[in-house]
Amino acid sequence: MHQEVSLIATVAVSFVCAAIFGYVADRLRLPPLVGYLIAGIAMGPMTPGFVADAALASQLAEMGVILLMFGVGLHFSTADLLAVRGIAVPGAIARIVIVTLLGVGLASWWGWSLGAGIVLGLSLSVASTVVLLKALEERNLLNSASGRVAVGWLIVEDLAMVLALVLLPAVAELLGGSATSGLTHGAGLPLPLTIALTLLKVGAFAVMAIFLGPKIVPWLLTLVARTGSRELFTLTVLAIALGIAFGSAEIFGVSFALGAFFAGVVMSESNLSHRAAADSLPLQNAFSVLFFVSVGMLFDPSILVRQPMAVISALALIIVGKTIISFLIVVLLRYPIGMALTVSGGLAQIGEFSFILASLGVTLGLLPTDGQDIILASAIISIILNPLVCAGAEMLHIRVHAKWPGVSNHFGRRRQEALGRELEKIRASNEAREHQHQLEMQELIETFPLFAKVDEDSQEELLLLFRPKSALPGERVIRKGDRGDGLYFLSSGAVEVQLPGGPIPLEPGAFFGEMALLSGGRRTADVVAVDFCQFFVLERRDFNMFAAKHPILRQAVTEMARERTEMNVMRQKRDEPSTIDS
Repeated sequence: MHQEVSLIATVAVSFVCAAIFGYVADRLRLPPLVGYLIAGIAMGPMTPGFVADAALASQLAEMGVILLMFGVGLHFSTADLLAVRGIAVPGAIARIVIVTLLGVGLASWWGWSLGAGIVLGLSLSVASTVVLLKALEERNLLNSASGRVAVGWLIVEDLAMVLALVLLPAVAELLGGSATSGLTHGAGLPLPLTIALTLLKVGAFAVMAIFLGPKIVPWLLTLVARTGSRELFTLTVLAIALGIAFGSAEIFGVSFALGAFFAGVVMSESNLSHRAAADSLPLQNAFSVLFFVSVGMLFDPSILVRQPMAVISALALIIVGKTIISFLIVVLLRYPIGMALTVSGGLAQIGEFSFILASLGVTLGLLPTDGQDIILASAIISIILNPLVCAGAEMLHIRVHAKWPGVSNHFGRRRQEALGRELEKIRASNEAREHQHQLEMQELIETFPLFAKVDEDSQEELLLLFRPKSALPGERVIRKGDRGDGLYFLSSGAVEVQLPGGPIPLEPGAFFGEMALLSGGRRTADVVAVDFCQFFVLERRDFNMFAAKHPILRQAVTEMARERTEMNVMRQKRDEPSTIDS
């Protein structure tokens, strides 16, 4: 393959193979990412046939990690996490610690170093977001109390893994690895000072992102959204994500993944976060697929023959160990048995962060290559078996409820009711915010029926384009002879258009200023407020841009301008003194 087309070949074959194997996996009722991983295995150097460029694939995978972490940050909800903090925070931390210790013990049994054991344990302790969400959606549990707890638990695990990604390079040499250039900072300093320096840089970056980000990013998104260009808005979202990720790595020395995560968190505070998520989702999905494919390319299937007991041991820790640990933690925290079974079953697998940690461990010289293969093999098998684990947990819950209904109904009931009230408050708050937005849209349409001619997305775009303006009684809103700077929509109050034949009153729902806007000439009359008035102003450039995409709106405004011109002409003719021929 010629070097100049190796990128095209790698991307093209990756997408084709991922689409085929992903479809097969879906037909087998498995998460599509299983198909993506198998596609990577088929393209890797360990299997016959086409072999993709591993160097290019690793860079594409890095891009996938950035966009994956950006998506995690974009959907991060502080309110949801605080609602389930009583179970998610202690539960996730306790399980990470226990599973990591068990991973260290497992690695010690295999004759590995402490550093390898820590990387193995951390990799086996965290579950896959993609797999969990799919499992909850299929069982219609995503918005239930158990589902929200599982998602909150996973958020805490993700945050812990972000911290692990930051700290592992700093302690790599102490754990028997190597300080790879670009991954550690402060080489040659004592370990406590190195860790302190690393945390200080991360803290400085976090403070800047948290305090400056919400002021700059929403303003920038709104500014770009006002242009009405969807591709420019999408480009800005990606530029913010990749720019913050790259800048944080260059300036603060933190990982691309952490920078991308904070970029998503900052953007989630914007009112346009849902649109940013929707517009960037296709690219996130595309590069996420390339990430999973590249992970599969690194996998050596012969590990199943060379070290079957190691794979079985890791798999037992993931499916059996993590399930039992999660169940006991939830029960000890005095939450219902049904919730314990749902959480433990859904989290009995590993995924994205496991791959990232394993790759970092190999790069730092902490984890042997066989360790990465064991983690990959365990991930693929645990993801394949997860639907069966979830179904088994559900059947067990039914049997427990049938055999011990009192225990099933009353154990942890008080905690569950308190959690239900917290979640209900959040749901009510979200619904109120959504209802308020719908009311704004409904009020816009009721006040200005003209806008009913455009679709809902375009109505939201109009809300961004409008500039609010107010006027006091007697204030001149438009002056005769001025250039037409915009179109005025009267939402409350009343104005009068001062014409030679007498003033014409306009009430809420009317618009004015369209004649000079359409003709490019100057204002032909004064418009004076006769009450306290509120306007929405659509500036000339914004009107021309929006009307170009919605000709029906321009046609309606033009028709209204023509009718008003005819009425004004008729008024002038009627009011002119009649002349008598002599």
